Amino acid sequence: MTTLRPSRRSVLGLLGAVPLATGGLLAVPASAHAGAESDHRGSDPVPADLRPGGALDQLIAQSAATDRYSGTLLLLHNGRPVLSRTYGMADKEQSIPNRPDTIFALGSITKIFTGIAIGQLVQQGKVAYHEKLSAYLTGFPAAIGETVTVHQLLTHTSGLADVARDSGDVLRSWTSEAEVTRELLKLVQAAPLLFPPGTGYTYSNDGYITLAYIVAAVSGQSFYDYVRKHIFRPAGMISSDFYNRDQWDTNRRIAHPYAPPPSGGARVDNHLLDTYIGHGASGAFSTTPDLTAFVTALTGGKLLDTAYTWLATTPKFPAPPLPPKPGLPAQSLFECYGLSAVLVNDHWGLGHKGGTTMGISTALEWYPANGYVYVNLCNYEAGSTTPIDTQARLLITGAGEHRPHPRH
Repeated sequence: MTTLRPSRRSVLGLLGAVPLATGGLLAVPASAHAGAESDHRGSDPVPADLRPGGALDQLIAQSAATDRYSGTLLLLHNGRPVLSRTYGMADKEQSIPNRPDTIFALGSITKIFTGIAIGQLVQQGKVAYHEKLSAYLTGFPAAIGETVTVHQLLTHTSGLADVARDSGDVLRSWTSEAEVTRELLKLVQAAPLLFPPGTGYTYSNDGYITLAYIVAAVSGQSFYDYVRKHIFRPAGMISSDFYNRDQWDTNRRIAHPYAPPPSGGARVDNHLLDTYIGHGASGAFSTTPDLTAFVTALTGGKLLDTAYTWLATTPKFPAPPLPPKPGLPAQSLFECYGLSAVLVNDHWGLGHKGGTTMGISTALEWYPANGYVYVNLCNYEAGSTTPIDTQARLLITGAGEHRPHPRH
C-alpha cells in the first residue's frame, strides 16, 4: 500500500490548479468523426507528427500491421478532426471489421460517468462530498459506513478493497441485471478496509461500485437508467449504454474483446467470460464520436453548471508518481472526481485510461489549454494502446516534437 499524506496547503492548492474549459472551447457536434481529416492551420497549428502520415499515424499503422493494435482512434483539435484511424476486427468469427462507429467496452473510463453523476446530485443538494457513506447506504460495518466519505470514494483514498477485481468467477456467474444489482454490493460490504480512510491511496473499483449504489439510492432510479437519462442522453451519446452480456453477443456493432488466455497462446474472444452487466467502475460501452460529444457536453456546461464542472474536473489528490521512463518528461498524476489529471510538459490533460486483461484497452483525454480531444478504443488486451497513447500525449503537449516514433 502506498501511503500519502499531503499537507493541507498542498491539497488546497490543488483544488484551484486547473482552469476550467467552458464556453464552447471544444465545440464538437455529436456526429463529429473523421471521415475527413483536417489540415487546420489556425492560430494554434497542429504539428505535422499529429497529422495523417506523421509519427503518430505511422506508429498506429505499424502496431496494427504487427497485430498489436485493433481498434479506432480519433483526434480532434478545436472541434475539427485531425486524425481518424480504424484497424482490425470487431468480430473475427463473423469477419466484421472495426469501423468508426463501432461500439467498444470502455473499462475504467466508466468511472468518469459515475463521478459526473455524483456531481449532478451534489449540485442538486442531494449528496455532499464531505458526507459519510452511512448517510446514503446501509449495510456497511460502522468502521466503514461511519468513516468513509464520498470524497474518499471518488479519490481512491477510502481504503475499500477491490473484490470486484478479485472475485471474477463470482461476478461472471450472475445472469441478470437484477442479480448483479442485488449481489454486488454484498461483496463490497463484506470486504475489510485496506487502511483507515483518508490515510492512504489504493486504486479501488469497489469505491466506484459503491458510488453507483449511492446514485441509485438518492435518485430513485437504477444506476444504469440514471446515467442513460442524465448523462448519455443530454450529451447526445446515441450509441452509448450499459450493454449486457447477451447484447454483447448479438449486437454486430459491439466489438468483441480479444486477449491471450492466462495460460498463454493466441488471443481468444472473451466477451462471454465477462460479467453480465457493468457497474460504476467499469462496463459502459461507447464510440469515439460519442465520447467526443461527452467532452463537449461536459466542458460546455450541459451536464453540470460551471462551478460544479470546475469542482469535478480539478485535481483533488496526488496519486503516486508515474514510473519515469528514459527520454520521457516527468508526468504527474492527480485524482479528480471520476477522472484523472496528468501534467506533462506544463500541459494539463484530463480524462481516464481503462483496460483489463479481458481484451479492453481504452483512453480518453482532453487538453483544455490547446483544444485537443483524444479517444482511442481498442479490443485487444490491456496495454495495447499504451505506446500509441504515450506518443499522442507527448506530441499534444509539445514534449515529443521532433522525436522519432518508437520502433518495435
